[in-house]
Amino acid sequence: MTNSGITRRRILRSAATGGLAVAAASGAVGAARAQSARKTFVFVSGAFCGGWIWRRVTDRLEQGGHKVFAPSLTGLGERSHLLSKDVSLDTHIADVVNLIKWESLEDVCLVAWSYAGFVGAGALESIGNQVSSIVWLDAYLPTDGQKVLDLAGAGPFAKIIQTAIDKGEAGVGPPKISVAGVADRDQAFAQSKVTAHPVGTYVQPIKLSGALERVAKKTYIRLPKFPQPAFDKALADCKGNKSWATFELPDIGHMSMLDAPDRTSELILQGA
Repeated sequence: MTNSGITRRRILRSAATGGLAVAAASGAVGAARAQSARKTFVFVSGAFCGGWIWRRVTDRLEQGGHKVFAPSLTGLGERSHLLSKDVSLDTHIADVVNLIKWESLEDVCLVAWSYAGFVGAGALESIGNQVSSIVWLDAYLPTDGQKVLDLAGAGPFAKIIQTAIDKGEAGVGPPKISVAGVADRDQAFAQSKVTAHPVGTYVQPIKLSGALERVAKKTYIRLPKFPQPAFDKALADCKGNKSWATFELPDIGHMSMLDAPDRTSELILQGA
């Protein structure tokens, strides 16, 4: 009986040790996969918004071990005290280029939202070799020589910009946020954070030579709940180009990083 008990204990101990070894091996493999899957993200926010708008997404990505940067462009967010008539599209492009340059970032997934489609496209002209993938989230897809104002639409908005220029004002807005922008639950929060946007960024033509098209992995995400013909055209153009992956989230507002951070994060990770 004693020998039989010892045998059973040895068998149990052996099984436990083997199980721990298997678990440890599995954990090591999982950790290695997680390490190899880690990415570097640079998020660029749209008009009237700063890096604050990405927080729910960046928190999720950082918890997954990814390296994340979400700078506020000059004159916006916590840098709103730098708003001036001297801030141009080139200023915002330099904000992104210099971040990637001084942080020595490589293999970057560049994520541009809304107005930032212009900023991201311009930045790629200088740092395209350091960017391995891009995700354009309800963003402008400009061509050489276009201005933001060309795509943002005529009518009232164009008049607001022209009036600000005539008066020598540094910025315009921010506008009142609607449910097409963000769900009711976050409207007060978003409205408390938005700031005036530099006028000069709307009227400077962009200079492009095709760096964006040369990025190997490209994703366009459209949020059609927010009406914007320029974004509809961008989606249609990307659908007709095999080098782009395209997605539509019809039930989510333009500020999808607030409306649906989980789904937004998942699509961005898929596009990285």
